[in-house]
Amino acid sequence: MTHAPPTGPGTEQPKRTLYLAMGALLMGMLLAALDQTIVSTALPTIVSELGGLDHLSWVVTAYLLASTAATPLWGKLGDQYGRKKLFQSAIVVFLIGSALCGLAQNMAELIAFRALQGLGGGGLMVLSMAIVGDLVPPRDRGRYQGLFGAVFGATSVLGPLLGGLFVDHLSWRWVFYVNLPLGALALGVIAAVLHIPSSTEKHRIDYLGTLAIATVATSVVLVTSLGGSTWAWDSPQITGLAVLGVVALVAFIRVERVAAEPVLPLRLFAIRTFTICSVIGFVVGFAMFGSMTYLPTFLQVVHGISPTMSGVHMLPMVLGILTTSTLSGQIISRTGRWKVFPLLGTAVTVVGLLLLHNLDERSSTWEMSVYFLVFGLGLGLVMQVLILVVQNAVGYQDLGVATSGATFFRSIGASVGVAVFGSIFSGRLGPRLRDALEGEDLPAGVTAQTLAEDPRAVSALDPAERAGALAAYSESITDVFLWAAPVMLVAFLLAWFLKETPLRASVQAPDTSQTLAMNPVERSSRDELARALTTLSSREGQKGLYTRLTEEAGLDLRPAASWLLLRLYRYGSVEPALLAERVGVEWHIVAAGARQVEERGLAVREGLPLVLTDRGRDAAARLAVAREAALAELLGDWWTPDRPRDLTALVHELAATLGGCRNETPEEDQGRP
Repeated sequence: MTHAPPTGPGTEQPKRTLYLAMGALLMGMLLAALDQTIVSTALPTIVSELGGLDHLSWVVTAYLLASTAATPLWGKLGDQYGRKKLFQSAIVVFLIGSALCGLAQNMAELIAFRALQGLGGGGLMVLSMAIVGDLVPPRDRGRYQGLFGAVFGATSVLGPLLGGLFVDHLSWRWVFYVNLPLGALALGVIAAVLHIPSSTEKHRIDYLGTLAIATVATSVVLVTSLGGSTWAWDSPQITGLAVLGVVALVAFIRVERVAAEPVLPLRLFAIRTFTICSVIGFVVGFAMFGSMTYLPTFLQVVHGISPTMSGVHMLPMVLGILTTSTLSGQIISRTGRWKVFPLLGTAVTVVGLLLLHNLDERSSTWEMSVYFLVFGLGLGLVMQVLILVVQNAVGYQDLGVATSGATFFRSIGASVGVAVFGSIFSGRLGPRLRDALEGEDLPAGVTAQTLAEDPRAVSALDPAERAGALAAYSESITDVFLWAAPVMLVAFLLAWFLKETPLRASVQAPDTSQTLAMNPVERSSRDELARALTTLSSREGQKGLYTRLTEEAGLDLRPAASWLLLRLYRYGSVEPALLAERVGVEWHIVAAGARQVEERGLAVREGLPLVLTDRGRDAAARLAVAREAALAELLGDWWTPDRPRDLTALVHELAATLGGCRNETPEEDQGRP
């Protein structure tokens, strides 16, 4: 009379093995996420030692571009050839890149090795999240993916601090060397304990499309970073790069029209909401990462703050981003209203950029902290909503690729932003230093050129000369915020053209990995929807879910009795006392439910456990149908007669595994006998 428990991903993983594997995956994600932020506070020291301040931006851009281009390939190759091997390969590539970065002797080497590191970093991010889906069933996936999202929140705070600590107490090279022992440990644990089901999924990988869009992005970054500084705007080199970018863009459009699995389907651009959100996301990435790259330089060079303390000074901006991105997501999920957030967020960010432009060498700590906070609050207000709005605007079949596309444009914006900020900064610093120091008797070996390449040379100047040099640095850095303000203003104007449509119940606030990470998100539509539905189901467990299910099933039972029936239907037998202890439900609630199912003849005792009778099995089947209908109702216009088969399978699977699970605790009801 008992049913065997259903099998599924993760059901045969011993807890200890699962936790070890998750720890190693989290460590891999931590390394990749940390390398997006840890370098920023070390950059002034790096360029002082290696030279090439005018190429500072490329230390960041090389990593971002490589990881952005590699992310979709890692995801598809992992599906096709097995994620464990690909994840191990990504770790090895990342560690080789990290070791070489630490050994770099000049800026050219460091930039090349950062690109190699970025190739591995893209794989660490996308594959670690995908492997979670292989290890645990959908009902538990949101809980574990939440841990990965928390990693991004933590690294956005800890990255600048750790980078400063390494520079102050060890060497900037330890910003990269720290990855080696942690990565080696993760590699060993993955090899020993990670066991993934051997199922693979065939893909028609869009290599040409990936190469074409990577070429477009690289050409744009090269033109914006080298034009007007290294080469004149009308030089053959810049003209050639511009032509290459246009040719690659045309090739990309032609390839995507015929690709079986395009990296970025062109049909998405027919959706106005997707196009506008992609542009706004590009601008947000542009402003956010460009600022985070150059603000530590301002703090360390202009204000003489140590690398560690420059990380501390950046905290108001990071905390502002985290605070408003979390709050806006929660408010939108509860109210269904979202248009005010992109408008308010872009407007506040414009104000923040103008405030940052007003900073100078005389600005107080409190003044800088307030300006950083305002800027962060603005960015956070708009970051969550872009993913939500895009997901709400597309059909189920495009849910995954639209999410990937929106985050892809933010990643490209970050790369371009760092490059443009660097070009503006370096283009103004040299002339301003020459003007400030013209006619001054400078120390031997110190010139305007050396000061532009090595910020530490400022300390060799006398007080009057130093003041002029610091003013040149200050104005050159803060000018970039003035140039960024009108770009963000364009995003504000575009936000007015977003049409506020009702938010689907199944469109839930994305996790932190989707909003803070600069890499594109690479998840399937099924993965995105499973995360949203399990999140909703967990919340419903506190809102009378089992009272509603009982009524819809036409039963006269306590909510706890219905919850217990679904548990029995799934597992075959249940020992009430042990169940109450394991899932954290008060014993008197479970006991009342158990007593009722026995009194009604729906279950009988076989020793301590309860098992279903035929009547009980019929009642539980009606509850299971009601549970599935409740999930389907959340999908709105995605749940149509012609819906994809995998959507039906997902709802059926979630209804079976969520029914009676610990995420859906029964409400107490004293009204029924």
